[in-house]
Amino acid sequence: MTLQSHLAELERRHRSLERQLEEEKLHPACDTLKLAELKRKKLQIKDEMARLQSDCQTLH
Repeated sequence: MTLQSHLAELERRHRSLERQLEEEKLHPACDTLKLAELKRKKLQIKDEMARLQSDCQTLH
């Protein structure tokens, strides 16, 4: 997997988690533990994307 395709996949997963978060917030009795887990995963992906982009810039 190339760096660009890996970044694209991470961006896709990040958007998917954002949609899941928004959907969960719409439920009257939303699960706060589920929200926290989704937010944690989303942040991990964001951090990984930032690290990969930084690594990519270092290579160029």
